[in-house]
Amino acid sequence: VRNTETLFSLYILKEIRCLNWSSFLRHPQMKYQRMLERLEKENKDLRKVVLQKDEKGIHQRKVKKSLIDMYSEVLDILSDFDSNYNTQDHLPRVVVVGDQSAGKTSVLEMIAQARIFPRGSGEMMTRSPVKVTLSEGPHHVAMFKDSSREFDLGKEEDLAALRHEIELRMRKSVKEGQTVSPETISLNVKGPGIQRMVLVDLPGVISTVTAGMASDTKETIFSISKNYMQNPNAIILCIQDGSVDAERSIVTDLVSQMDPQGKRTIFVLTKVDLAEKNLASPNRIQQIVEGKLFPMKALGYFAVVTGKGSAGESIDSIKDYEEDFFQNSRLLRDGMLKAHQVTTKNLSLAVSDCFWKMVRESVEQQADAFKASRFNLETEWKNNYPRLRELDRNELFEKAKNEILDEVISLSQVTPKHWEAILLKKLWERVSTHVIENIYLPAAQTMNSGTFNTTVDIKLKQWTDKQLPHKALEVAWETLQEEFARFMAEYKGKDQDDIFDKLKEAVKDESIKRHKWNERSMDSLRVIQHNALEDRSITDKPQWDAAIEFMEETLHARLKDTDCVINDMVGPDWKQRWLSWKNRSPEQHIRNETKNELERLLKLHEDHTAYLANDEVTTVRKNLEGRGVEVDPVLIKDTWHQLYRRHFLQKALQHCNLCRRGFYYYQRHFVDSELECNDVVLFWRIQRMLLITANTLRQQLTNTEVRRLEKNVKEVLEDFGEDTEKKAHLITGRRVQLAEDLSDGVKEKSSRYTECPCRVGLWGLQRDATESDTVLEG
Repeated sequence: VRNTETLFSLYILKEIRCLNWSSFLRHPQMKYQRMLERLEKENKDLRKVVLQKDEKGIHQRKVKKSLIDMYSEVLDILSDFDSNYNTQDHLPRVVVVGDQSAGKTSVLEMIAQARIFPRGSGEMMTRSPVKVTLSEGPHHVAMFKDSSREFDLGKEEDLAALRHEIELRMRKSVKEGQTVSPETISLNVKGPGIQRMVLVDLPGVISTVTAGMASDTKETIFSISKNYMQNPNAIILCIQDGSVDAERSIVTDLVSQMDPQGKRTIFVLTKVDLAEKNLASPNRIQQIVEGKLFPMKALGYFAVVTGKGSAGESIDSIKDYEEDFFQNSRLLRDGMLKAHQVTTKNLSLAVSDCFWKMVRESVEQQADAFKASRFNLETEWKNNYPRLRELDRNELFEKAKNEILDEVISLSQVTPKHWEAILLKKLWERVSTHVIENIYLPAAQTMNSGTFNTTVDIKLKQWTDKQLPHKALEVAWETLQEEFARFMAEYKGKDQDDIFDKLKEAVKDESIKRHKWNERSMDSLRVIQHNALEDRSITDKPQWDAAIEFMEETLHARLKDTDCVINDMVGPDWKQRWLSWKNRSPEQHIRNETKNELERLLKLHEDHTAYLANDEVTTVRKNLEGRGVEVDPVLIKDTWHQLYRRHFLQKALQHCNLCRRGFYYYQRHFVDSELECNDVVLFWRIQRMLLITANTLRQQLTNTEVRRLEKNVKEVLEDFGEDTEKKAHLITGRRVQLAEDLSDGVKEKSSRYTECPCRVGLWGLQRDATESDTVLEG
């Protein structure tokens, strides 16, 4: 027979048939007790054999998991993750509290059926919470949650090693200058016949801080105890020392505060043997166990004996001593104590029964709450996002990742013509001011063509050596950034989702931040630019005309800028003043008078140099004073600079127009010709350098930098994918949170509770609670 329960039932029937009923009637209690003990012992042995067969894979039964089995799995995983007790976790636990040296640890050891805790004579030994997960197994072993070592509880050397390890862990968890620690030590104990539950042994409550203790020890212990007892589903196992005066107890008041109605408290009176021996009135013990001496209320009251006080006693000897004591005690004989209220065995069964009853109620309540919550979430999703799939944050990130990589690949599809057009335009915008102000204008104001060419060559060489390659690479890098940003902003496919905007922006910024341009490209670019600027050989008329057009466009743009500056200086003209009702300011009036005087000077000397002589400044100032205008010499020079600039640019445009027919003279090197167009040659050199530079930068972009940027993007996405906080920051919104909540119950259960075992396990229980017909078994 493979079914354990059937085997046990058949065995009971056999024993009943063989029972001598006449003997049983004469000594009913003794005979019943002996028979029950024999049956329990043999049943324990049978269960051990069955468990061993299950462990080896011999006994295979496919049964539907009960809620107890599922909850046990949740508890096991919870023990792995919940190293520090979380008061928000409301799953049931048995919290063992009591005064120092009241026998808490001894009671727990009797339930675990092994002397697993370090011992001391009056000294505080429990310095941190110890969470013990009890479960049934074929072998009596113990194991820490963070260790693979198994301690055989049937061997004394393993028991000693386990006690030593627990003591070391306690001392290690206590910070310097403290006496106790809130850090939890998690321990698993398995064995045949052990009731499955979770117990937490807390440091004993003290009334006085003694020498060697931290000053806040008492408050710290109270705080730790309250944190555990505040859990509305925690079963409080209140331990009271029966060998001392009950009035000296502190823990009963603390328990009364946490559970005033006693709906989840079990009271245990320890050391009853000493109490019976020392107390003058046994009725006092009866009052305590009946709950009449303390104002504290409880579900049940128990009296136990946990040995004679010797550290070397075994569990079996303690059990025998306890049974012998109560069998001969007049407390039980005279009816002061009920039979079900005594022995740690009855206590263990009662605690287990209460524990699993609370488990069932807790699971059912939370399952109902999760059902309602899930229904609300699904309804909200259907109403707000009817055409979207429920993608959680990780799934959304993978979708965004693919979109971003598609957008980066699109950069490689940009045509060379588009790259070069953008680079050419941006590069000229960046260097045009330097070319005009620092190269062309100083050279054009020289006396002859030889000086012009010499000035141009020197300045071009200095520019190429120091600034031009660096400026060109800046332009290329900015162009790549702008094109990358444009593709990410304009990529609007049918699956484009605005929820990714923040993530894409962060990926773009981080990728650009990591991207470094190839340093060797600057040296090669410098050589290319230098060679391009040294070339003066215009090969055909179209190139000449293109250079003239480029020169005219540049000069017109500068002339327009100069006219705007002059107009701002002198204010509105007569037409604007009459039609727009605008007036000049006093400074603009002075500027206008100064402009008129300087324009007369330019008409008289059209070939005037770029600078006014001091005597000319004095003459202009005196002429203005004669008309009642007081003017500063600095203002005269500033106004002259803009007027002469406009005058020079107008003359340069006239000269440029004359040079349209100058290609023939250029081919003859302007020999025997009054027309010299060296400025056109300069602009041709600049234009050709810009074209060659744009072409070179385009090759670097398409051949190297785009691929390197794509690599950076992939690395950034991988880094972001591994950073949970980063993803939570970049992919946000009600839609994301809603999908996360909806996916908790299915996806996380299938991955075996990888995030929050308490919540995720109950999502699974929610479904199975409605399907399972099995009965919770204590």
